[in-house]
Amino acid sequence: MIKKVIFISILCLSGAVFTASEKAGEVKPLPKGDPIRGEKLVGSCAACHGADGNSLVGMWPTLAGQRELYLFDQLHHIQEGERVIESMMGLLDDYNDDDLRDMAAYYASQKIKVGQASDENVLLGQTIYRAGNAASGLPACTGCHGPQGKGVNSAGYPALGGQKAEYVVTSLVAYKNKTRGNGEEEGLVMQNVASMLTIEEIQAVANYVSGLY
Repeated sequence: MIKKVIFISILCLSGAVFTASEKAGEVKPLPKGDPIRGEKLVGSCAACHGADGNSLVGMWPTLAGQRELYLFDQLHHIQEGERVIESMMGLLDDYNDDDLRDMAAYYASQKIKVGQASDENVLLGQTIYRAGNAASGLPACTGCHGPQGKGVNSAGYPALGGQKAEYVVTSLVAYKNKTRGNGEEEGLVMQNVASMLTIEEIQAVANYVSGLY
């Protein structure tokens, strides 16, 4: 009888532990923004990023089709001063997290307009993007950004396919010089990656991804 009670107690305890660990391992879905509401909040962004998020100027990034999670994170970093963009200083001060999430959702729902990569250094860019550079220890970009440059939303890695080449060059140089990415885990990874890139390779991979889709 005593053995039976002990067995039942152990069984119940095991079930409780399993239930607790199961709850602890639950992955709650990230909150999604409302793109319809977000469209009403991005009016002042159009001058630099285009009405639908497709930038008309190379120095400003295209936001259309970008990963929602990545956009939200970047908007939050800019708002908090963790990522400094002079032209955006103070622009996001009056928005709360729901606003930023809705803005990100709007841009993520738009279709990116992919340009045409130049033939000049596209083969070098393709090699760097898809295979890296074994001599310098540079990993392939596909590991984080995918073979078509669509990024990985669950990991927060951004889409690169169709992005403005000039903006990609500026960003990679900033990572290389450690003027961007400080304090962010992903940013520190990019600082390390960019440190292995030559300026020629940066220009080539930026050109390649501008026409990637």
